[in-house]
Amino acid sequence: MTLVERRLKEVESKLSYSFKDKDLLMRALTHTSYAFEKKDDVSNYEVFEFLGDSVIGLIVSEKLIEKFPNKSEGELSQIRAFLVSEPSLAKLARSVDFGSYLFLGKGEIKSRGKEKDSILCDVFESIFGAIYLDSNFETAKKIFETVFLDKIWKILNETRTYKDCKSYLQEITQRDFKVIPVYKVIKEIGPEHSKEFTIECKVNELVSVANGKSKKEAEQLAAEKMLEKLGIL
Repeated sequence: MTLVERRLKEVESKLSYSFKDKDLLMRALTHTSYAFEKKDDVSNYEVFEFLGDSVIGLIVSEKLIEKFPNKSEGELSQIRAFLVSEPSLAKLARSVDFGSYLFLGKGEIKSRGKEKDSILCDVFESIFGAIYLDSNFETAKKIFETVFLDKIWKILNETRTYKDCKSYLQEITQRDFKVIPVYKVIKEIGPEHSKEFTIECKVNELVSVANGKSKKEAEQLAAEKMLEKLGIL
């Protein structure tokens, strides 16, 4: 058994699903950087990611309606947005170590691409796109229910708010103070491929500071800390 075959077989084992077309799974695990380096008609997972996003969104929507039959459409939309967000899907990908099975280019390997939320989220979506194409929606839903449903409820139960913190903070500050939060990068450290950002969030005279591996992550954490200061969380 080749290294590639072993890698595909291990992913199938984690999903408890055997692909009829192994090429679909191979493509679902292939990052653009790897496909670019190989150049031999190797396809990346971007289209599968696009499809998987819709498949997962529908599965999560069904499960939310079952679990919270009395919540409003607006509330269900907010919870779904949180559960299918990049950080949440990256956590699901980490729970079965999908990052270890990715085919990455040399640059992405060097920059620890298998640990990045953005890539882990993408591959999680692409795998479900591939399952849908290899079988059907019901199979994809069954796999999600069996392997990931308990994990996604745990993510929901452990969060202090399922609302996007930046959006939530802006909603609060516009309503209560008639201002919007101001974010500023106050420090960048580390090499280009592995930076850490320190972001300041300011609302009137209140200031919160947070660190993150991306500006987006640091801003979200700074917004969360500001919500704590305001007594919202």
